[in-house]
Amino acid sequence: MKNITTLCLTIALFWTTTLLAADKGASPVPATAKCAVCGMFVAKYPEWASTARFKDGTLSYYDGPKDMFNHYFNTTRYTPGKQQADIITLTVKDYYSLTPLDAKTAYYVIGSDVSGPMGQELVPFRTEKDARAFKMDHKGKRIIRFAEVTPLSIK
Repeated sequence: MKNITTLCLTIALFWTTTLLAADKGASPVPATAKCAVCGMFVAKYPEWASTARFKDGTLSYYDGPKDMFNHYFNTTRYTPGKQQADIITLTVKDYYSLTPLDAKTAYYVIGSDVSGPMGQELVPFRTEKDARAFKMDHKGKRIIRFAEVTPLSIK
């Protein structure tokens, strides 16, 4: 009986984790997915992969948060026929755990000595504590939140 209970709990945990991951945009990046901004293959850089989900269910992939923000600020340029208001979720990956998180709740370190696929990058973290530690360890200039990101801060 104990083995059956353990098996059932394991299966339940697996499906719960799978469904939560899918809900947070954690599904693997398709091998053919190209960054909506620069055209690079995103699957080559899974640790930096970011996404935008639109109201119509489509996804745009990015090889890093910087390109995700470029698209966010210039949505109609990179996805003609869509507007910023059509984006329902933006997802980035926590630098340390590589787990997906809502881009609007992340802490971003800018100006560090860590480069992403496109050079200087906004490095995302789930917690301010992790962002502060990273900033000190990697000579970061500032920690900013989603609302503070501007086209100038991603240049």
